Amino acid sequence: MAQKTIAGVNLEVSDEGYLADQTQWTEEIAKEIAKEENIELTEKHFEIIKFIRENESGLTIRKVGKSGIVDIKGFYDLFPGGPLKISTKIAGINKPSSCV
Repeated sequence: MAQKTIAGVNLEVSDEGYLADQTQWTEEIAKEIAKEENIELTEKHFEIIKFIRENESGLTIRKVGKSGIVDIKGFYDLFPGGPLKISTKIAGINKPSSCV
């Protein structure tokens, strides 16, 4: 674990940048993490982030694709380069076990 200041808050993060304490997550922190991933968050991003935060257990790309918010192609478009890995980091939850 390492210390990192995100959106003016000193946080403990994993080596890959995931928050150690999910209760410290805020939308401002999400926006800063997204900037590091070169993503500008929109309302659609936040709809997915909310879904991810509410459905953390057993989360898969397919589950997000069946959420009714976005299809799998749209998920890849919003979070390019590893949608589940990147979106869960931005959402402030643990890295899913399905992500390498």
